[in-house]
Amino acid sequence: MSDRASSPGAGGAPICELFRLSARRWASAPAVVGGGGLSFAGLDRASDAVAGALGQAGIGVGERVGLLCPNEAEFVIAYLGILKAGACVVPINLLLNPLEITFILRDSGARGLIYHRGLARGAALALDQVPGVVLRVAVGPRDSQGDIGGALDLTTMAASGLAAPDLSGRVSDQDLAAILYTSGTTGRPKGAMLSHGNLSSNAASVVQALALEAGRDRILVVLPLFHAFAATVGMLVPLLHGLSLVPVARFDPRQVSATIAEHGASIFLGVPSMYALLLRLEAAAVAQWRGVRLCVCGGAALPRAVMADFEARFGIPVLEGDGPTECSPVTCVNPIAGPRKPGSVGLPIPGVEMRIADAEGCTLPDGEHGEVCVRGPNVMRGYWGLPEETAASFFGDWFRTGDLGLRDPDGYFFLVDRIKDLIITNGMNVYPRVIEEVLYQHPDIAEAAVVAEPHDLHGEIPVAYVVAKPGALLGAASVRDWCRARLGRHEVPRRILLRESLPKNATGKILKRELRRQGELERGVDLPPKGPA
Repeated sequence: MSDRASSPGAGGAPICELFRLSARRWASAPAVVGGGGLSFAGLDRASDAVAGALGQAGIGVGERVGLLCPNEAEFVIAYLGILKAGACVVPINLLLNPLEITFILRDSGARGLIYHRGLARGAALALDQVPGVVLRVAVGPRDSQGDIGGALDLTTMAASGLAAPDLSGRVSDQDLAAILYTSGTTGRPKGAMLSHGNLSSNAASVVQALALEAGRDRILVVLPLFHAFAATVGMLVPLLHGLSLVPVARFDPRQVSATIAEHGASIFLGVPSMYALLLRLEAAAVAQWRGVRLCVCGGAALPRAVMADFEARFGIPVLEGDGPTECSPVTCVNPIAGPRKPGSVGLPIPGVEMRIADAEGCTLPDGEHGEVCVRGPNVMRGYWGLPEETAASFFGDWFRTGDLGLRDPDGYFFLVDRIKDLIITNGMNVYPRVIEEVLYQHPDIAEAAVVAEPHDLHGEIPVAYVVAKPGALLGAASVRDWCRARLGRHEVPRRILLRESLPKNATGKILKRELRRQGELERGVDLPPKGPA
């Protein structure tokens, strides 16, 4: 296992101890709303019992347990139960194929897997390849097809009344709480090791930055809880600070709107593609958002046109922020009291430092482009089992995010692009986000993404993939004319490809690697099949 020295200022208690304090303070308050719901005291009892059952089944301190479950109360019970057993949670993306699940279970050395019965087929195929996973626990309605041989039932475990193991002196805030695997856009996926202190410090900073209030705010969580943003802001923030979470398993704009109205959600977490789709709602559904006081956007750059249209139609401010999985994940957000700067990811949250560095790690002046680097108690301990990759990801104690950006004189950070997405045409830098902003301003474009394509003469050229709004007649020539009027000659996409949809991951983020792969296949480039190394 690769590991770095503990981050300064990460002191505190393990998450399970912090949650117990919440459960005593807000015992009767709702912790999880919807689907039967759970009070803080009820969630404390259920997760204690799961922890006790895990301990009886042989899961000990420091061992890893996979969690393959959609957004529902059982995810929260299982997550806390794993931590209360002294183990480490390994959340698994629901969209992964069995080979990818196999890789994560094997790489993390998982001893157990808690899986939803609706995902049993993929889980079973993966488990056949990983004999070291000795404990299987099923979640969800009983189904003869969903019970893998020897699987226990989470609901039965949660109702057992067992006591959680005594972890006094055995688990500290510096121990691992979660290993979150990155998407593996280049090579094998990497497991970011996040300690109890990493996650709890980040949750506390988010509460302060967003001025969230116990007993008042309810966070609707439709972003998948296996994702860092949803897990920290949508789950740990409420659990550790007396708020409520409203889990929703699938993003359907009308259903989300109805759930917001039914359960009184006041905070919405989304990614850019969600805000674009919400703009298509009819007036009656938009009216169901009247109780929402704040929306937060992360995961990717929010086009300014989408932000302006959403705020005008819904009357709710959108705070854009950012942060990679390796930073627990939130690093910055536009201040709730203003001023907000469209196109900016805002200011560093309390306790977190950010700077712009050159290729040697030296700090660059305001206004100059470089790599965004982060330091603070939220920064991971390293990548699981990858000491060389860990070392390459840091300038000293500053984590290198891989984002190309700048800081303005007011201290606000602007992300230009991922460094790997930069396009170099005839020796000139072309930033895909600049082109995408122009495309999103087009009245007939719903979604857009720009990627590089190799070119014998120019080195690389920008290629745009666009999706038309419903009912719109969109042609490549008109899009190119739009760009020519608003961009430099080197920035105008050389090819404009119309698509019915763009590939996205489970959080709704557009997958540029899939677009690049499509382009390579069209050009006859023979690539090996996708799969973990």
